[in-house]
Parts: sequence; structure tokens; C-alpha cells
Amino acid sequence: MLTIDIHTHILPKDIPNWKDKFGYGGFIQLDHHKSCCARMVRDDGKFFREVEDNCWSAEKRITECNHHHVDVQVLSTVPVMFSYWAKAQDTADLSSFLNEHIAGIVNRFPKKFIGLGTVPMQDSKLSIKALEHCKSIGLKGIQIGSNVNQLNLDEPQFFDFFAACEEMDMALFVHPWEMMGEANMQKYWLPWLVGMPAETSRAICSLIFGGVFERLPKLRVAFAHGGGSFPSTIGRIEHGFDCRPDLVAIDNKVNPRNYIGKFWFDSLVHDPYMLKYLVDFAGAHRVSLGSDYPFPLGENIPGTLIKQSEYSDEIKAQLLHGSALEWLQLNKAMFI
Repeated sequence: MLTIDIHTHILPKDIPNWKDKFGYGGFIQLDHHKSCCARMVRDDGKFFREVEDNCWSAEKRITECNHHHVDVQVLSTVPVMFSYWAKAQDTADLSSFLNEHIAGIVNRFPKKFIGLGTVPMQDSKLSIKALEHCKSIGLKGIQIGSNVNQLNLDEPQFFDFFAACEEMDMALFVHPWEMMGEANMQKYWLPWLVGMPAETSRAICSLIFGGVFERLPKLRVAFAHGGGSFPSTIGRIEHGFDCRPDLVAIDNKVNPRNYIGKFWFDSLVHDPYMLKYLVDFAGAHRVSLGSDYPFPLGENIPGTLIKQSEYSDEIKAQLLHGSALEWLQLNKAMFI
């Protein structure tokens, strides 16, 4: 059964010294301190994360995919590389480097990988220009953060970018990052355990209440981590819409529940009961395998939760590849 993982992250093995190029710091470098491993560090020396060679080697990824019975990975950068905080043109240059790297891997292994780009969301004109470049080099969509320098995604300056995505038929993958309240919950890894689910719900609610989905009905958006806390709190969200429309329904009068089934979720929920709830909630045609490969908070063996479920082969096929192909507007025959 064809298996497509829509949520995987990749980096170039060698990253330029952006501090030297741009004249200021804060950017990520890779310190290859031992064989097959590297430290992700900011150029001020602050450690971020240890990664292995499956984070940059296409060949290692293919070997592990074959072992895990994953046929195709959708590649996107590691969210810390978004760099929305930097000068917009500098982020555009960094984004172009990352996008060309992903496109090169896709061109080398077109049956194994699909590419998503990254763009300088802090500048709408530059982000649209980068979007056009991503499409021209064969990328099928864009990964963006759940907020842009703590601005919600419904802010007017982002709408032209979303409209361009719809017009250019480019998919969007929204990944939580720069979690609200992060500075106040550093202990116990809470930004990743609590902040990320809330961030994804923040993004979904912003796009709903801000009227982006209403104004752009053909925009194809997938949200990471099973939509975070949104699916399990839809009752509260809808009740707030009903009981305080003066606070909630100020930009869009349509009930938020009406948008269920109009965007996608990945399957990364880590719990069989939550997977069943998510599929019942959104429909199998709106849930796609996503593993967060190659990071430890992801699914250890991608697709296990789906493959070990009691779903019929038809529903499993929808979850393992059908929904992904619809989101990306691709044909199954391309990968067989």
C-alpha cells in the first residue's frame, strides 16, 4: 500500500555562515562534531538540538524509509530556520538556499520525495516572489509557522500571500513555532508538549475567524500534529462563537464547525483513540500520515498508528496516501 509521509524535516549538510554574510547573528549553523551527527547551534554558540545524518542525507532517509515501509516523504525545513525575525531580504536569501536544496533532492529522487518551500512571511511581496520561485523549481507547496513574529495568520498583510497560494495551486503546511507563553514554561519541555498544540489551534482559529478560509475556499491547508488542541476543543470554540459573537464573530459570521472537512490534519497524535476521534471528526479524506521524522517527538516508525488500527484497507489507503495526494494535487501513478 503506497505510503506518503507529509510531515518530515530536512536540512542541508552544510549551512553558510549567515552572520558573516548579513552582518548580524541569531542564525542556525551545523557543527559536525562527530561522524553522522551534528549540533544545531545559533551563531552565538547557543545549543539548539542534536541531529543525525538522516536530517541531511537523502540516501540515509531512503534506507530508513525502506525499513519503515514509507514510499514517499514530503520534505520541509526545520521550523527554526523560518527566520521571520531577520531582515526580510536576508530571510528571502536564506529561504532560497533552503528551497534550492530541497528541490535538488526532489529532482534526484522524484519518486521518493516531494518538496515544500519556506518564504519570508514578514514581507508579503517578498513571500509571493519566493512562492513563485518555489513553484518554478518544482516544489508543491510551502511550510509556514503558526504565527509570524507573534502576529496571527489572519492579519491583513498576510492575505495576499494566501491568495497567491490559492491562485498558484500551492499547498500550505502550517507548523507550530515560537510558542506563545514559551518564556514562562521552560520546565518539563512544556513549550513542545503544551505550547505547540495551543499554537496550532491558534493558527486554525485565526484563519477561520479572520475569514481567510471563507474568502479563499480553494486554499489547501494542512496542519501539523493532528491540528493540536483544535479538534478536542471545537465544542468550546463553537460555544464561544455562539455565546459571545460580539467578541468572536467580528470578522466572519460563519460557525467555525462549518469549516471542518475543508482543511487537512496530519496523523501525528500518538494515541489510537485520538486518531479515531480525528478521523471521525474530519473524515479520513482530511487526515494524512505525518510523522515529524526524524525527530524524537515524532512517530518512531511512521505509519504504525494507522497500520495497526482496525480501519478497513480502503480507509487505511486514504490515510496513508489518498488524502496526501488530494492535498498536494498529485497523481498516485507518479510514485508507482
